[in-house]
Amino acid sequence: MNFKNYLSKAKYLSLGLLLSGTALAGDKNPPAKFIKEGVWRGVFTVSESQVPFNFELKGKDAEHAVFTLLNGSRRDNFHVQLLGKDSVFIKMNTYDAALVAKINDDGTLSGEYRSLVPNFRGNALPFTAEHGKTYRFVEPGKDVAPTADLTGKWELKLYSKEAVPASIALLKQKGNKLTGVVMTVVGDSREIEGTIQGNEFALSGFTGPSPFIIKGKINDDGTLSGEEGFGIYKNLKFDATKNNDVELPDPYKLTFLKEGYKKLDFTFPDLNGKQVSLSDSKYKGKVVIVEIIGTWCPNCTDQTVFLSPWFNKNKKRGVEAIAIGFEQKDSLEYAKYTLGKLRDKYNIGYDILFGGLADKKLVAQKLPAINKFIAFPTTIIIDRKGDVREIYTGYTGTVTGKYFDDYEKKFNKVLDALIAEPAPESAANTQDAGNTVQGK
Repeated sequence: MNFKNYLSKAKYLSLGLLLSGTALAGDKNPPAKFIKEGVWRGVFTVSESQVPFNFELKGKDAEHAVFTLLNGSRRDNFHVQLLGKDSVFIKMNTYDAALVAKINDDGTLSGEYRSLVPNFRGNALPFTAEHGKTYRFVEPGKDVAPTADLTGKWELKLYSKEAVPASIALLKQKGNKLTGVVMTVVGDSREIEGTIQGNEFALSGFTGPSPFIIKGKINDDGTLSGEEGFGIYKNLKFDATKNNDVELPDPYKLTFLKEGYKKLDFTFPDLNGKQVSLSDSKYKGKVVIVEIIGTWCPNCTDQTVFLSPWFNKNKKRGVEAIAIGFEQKDSLEYAKYTLGKLRDKYNIGYDILFGGLADKKLVAQKLPAINKFIAFPTTIIIDRKGDVREIYTGYTGTVTGKYFDDYEKKFNKVLDALIAEPAPESAANTQDAGNTVQGK
């Protein structure tokens, strides 16, 4: 498949019954409908529960429109495409998914959030949306006084047949309004917002990837019980206890090299099919940041938002970076499309390679020097000698406050120290030889 034409084909195929395909009686060319400007309230239907979200539309037509998802202080912008006379297609930027909706006669929207990954069927969430409703969970004037203040750090115990990572919720409450983030060793939920009503609470978030919701009740002893859901993926029950001293496992100690290994070795194709190896002369004597990502992974996107401008600012200091993308389809042609979108949107100036299918066991097989692979993203920092010096599991975004600040400080401290180390003489000779061959 030619993935340059993939999006235009996929969006029309994905409409299904959302497009009426009939003209109004007596009018062969009715005027095209468009989404009303202003703030909207949408509701996903997930199994038998509802997950609300908010968005804003600015612009009176598709050419000028900006669709913005609203989550607390976070804003994510998307383009809108008009399909036919009464339907819209909103691609979730670098995530291979879209909102596809019909504009009804009464101005409301009805449609689906759909995966666009080829041959990846069954992943769709129906939704409806109403214009002018700015609330998320509770209509204005219907609030019930909260029985507690949930502001603080909460230790979550999740219940599942499979092992699940430890979780911490950081919450802020002001009256009935509740905002926060859920952190695990593999990343964070991004900013979520919601409400507390009496002894019940609920928060949700939708930023482009599958929506997230966490809801429950406050028990008589001050603990919490509830359930968190990951849209089209899974739901887990939890108990939570306020604990301002709880911390997640050290992300610098979770992934490491097996005994006897000091270096990492790999060869993967870039987006043009050229084989690239960490042993290539381009990386000799350089500090190298290896980022293991996937375009389907929101924390990977957040890490890219951090790393891309950092690299563009520091690349002349003797540092290189490589992103290895593991995608939802084991196809270089498909990866060229998805990873190319990521590269273009975030102005990535470092090499992007395709590792294969997004599977943690596969990553561990293709990088046999590491003890195990736990999370997308994982950041591996290599010194000028080619030795692995740091491995950071997951990513904590800006919404985590102090945790992000600590990450940024240590990242810069480690990189500054490694960049300041002298390059080995053998690497300098290799680079000189390469320059001579190239006539530089």
